[in-house]
Amino acid sequence: MASVDLRLLRYFLAVAEEGHLTKAAERLGIRQPPLSQQIRVLEAELGVALFHRLPRGMELTEGGRALLEDARQIVSLVDQAVEGVRRVSRGETGRLTVGFTGSAAFHPFVPSLIRRFRESTPDVRLELEESSTGELMDAVAQGRVDAAFVRGDYGPGHGIVAEPVLEETMLAAFPAGHAALQGGARRHIALAELAGESLILYRRHSGPGLYDAIISACGAAGFSPRVAQEAPRILSTLSLVAAGLGVSLVPASLRRVNIEGVAYVPVSEPASLRAPLNLIWRDAAPSGAVRRLIAEVRRHRAALQAAGGATLAAY
Repeated sequence: MASVDLRLLRYFLAVAEEGHLTKAAERLGIRQPPLSQQIRVLEAELGVALFHRLPRGMELTEGGRALLEDARQIVSLVDQAVEGVRRVSRGETGRLTVGFTGSAAFHPFVPSLIRRFRESTPDVRLELEESSTGELMDAVAQGRVDAAFVRGDYGPGHGIVAEPVLEETMLAAFPAGHAALQGGARRHIALAELAGESLILYRRHSGPGLYDAIISACGAAGFSPRVAQEAPRILSTLSLVAAGLGVSLVPASLRRVNIEGVAYVPVSEPASLRAPLNLIWRDAAPSGAVRRLIAEVRRHRAALQAAGGATLAAY
């Protein structure tokens, strides 16, 4: 059976199920004489007569009846395999590993995007992985993670493609009771006012983009920051702030983290101090699931922009 053309089995099934050459030919979209010839080719290959030729139709022989069920199963399995491959290619099924940094997870865009993706593509097995930006970039470049939401701006040369998703303003995170907060809640603070403060930053190796943006902005504001602590995770910086060890600069969405002992004040300048969020994937032909994720990100971003979120700040 391995040498039998699958097309001949499809012809056989059409004739067997229609019981008539003319009707089978119409179903297959071919002419009757070539169909009759192909049935004879199949019979010759098998060495078995499959049909009794009747004046008004075709009737299965004993050999034909024996072949019928197996032929149905073979054709069905092939059709299922082909459709399965096509569904994977279209991103309708398969597996997708999505990474995200700790700060990215707190921006509502990311969890809402993941929820939308799961609802629209339920047959894709979605796996989530939290890590630092540097680790996620390596994992994506090496193919261990399919796509990731990371902070910072990254050009080519890392083996990845980066697409901007959104950017948000930064907040200064102060220990509760800090002198800068005396006199009531402040609506904003200039970056230069942090010149004498001990800064607690997210470790550069973990998030080089955000770290470098902060250092650069401080330089533009006229001072060299005094970095007292570097924390391995962005939430760790807030814990250190709450302990009174210094002040930190964090994306605005981190305001959602309700840590006792931390007060947030928006940074008014420089305007260039923003916390970008990018989606990255490997610099190679993306899988169907990755293409679907990219399309969902673009649709979600466009919908929010249309609703008035010019920079997609933490809504």
